[in-house]
Amino acid sequence: MTLEWRNVIVHSADPKALGQWWAEALGWVVVHVSDVEFAIQDRDRLPGLEFVLLDEPRKAKSRLHLDFVPDDQDAEVARLEAHGARRVDIGQGEQPWVVMADPEGNEFCVLGRRGQ
Repeated sequence: MTLEWRNVIVHSADPKALGQWWAEALGWVVVHVSDVEFAIQDRDRLPGLEFVLLDEPRKAKSRLHLDFVPDDQDAEVARLEAHGARRVDIGQGEQPWVVMADPEGNEFCVLGRRGQ
């Protein structure tokens, strides 16, 4: 049996807006749009991210988050903040990564440089 990992699903109050935000933040392309879904991926490489409408408020901290490894952590954090992300404190203390949140509050981490 073979499985292909297609997407990470992100529930969203506004899939189009959040999906477009992530597409711009990651430099990815839009591969599918409907009234309730907005999917993006890194050109022809999988997995992608699919934002799916969920009409209920978030109730707790997400149990899944994305980690990104930049070439320059400080520059990427600044770029993402300028793009609308914000730093968040989830009790991580002093760590070599920066915890951030997208416009809907979904946490993600910007790790230290490659090879650190």
